[in-house]
Amino acid sequence: TRDDMLDIEVSDLGNELKALSRYISAGSTPKAILEYMCTNKMATLFPNAFVALRILLTLPVTVASGERSFSKLKLIKTHLRSTMTQERLVGLATVSIEHELAQ
Repeated sequence: TRDDMLDIEVSDLGNELKALSRYISAGSTPKAILEYMCTNKMATLFPNAFVALRILLTLPVTVASGERSFSKLKLIKTHLRSTMTQERLVGLATVSIEHELAQ
């Protein structure tokens, strides 16, 4: 099954979260819940919830790093285009157009 390939037993996660909610006050942050679980040694009681919280806390809040990478890539491409000689540009265009023959 698909659950066998995951670190989390999806079928059990819902039940664990319901049971865990009895110990946690409403409005608690994921970090506070994870700290509570560690302090009270609850990771073995709720293994799927523990893994899910750890995954949640490692996800980036924004995609700024990805956007930064694309911005840098755009600058590099612009620089390469502006410094490319006409001869190289014609050669690359020919290879692109005739890619079936090039293979």
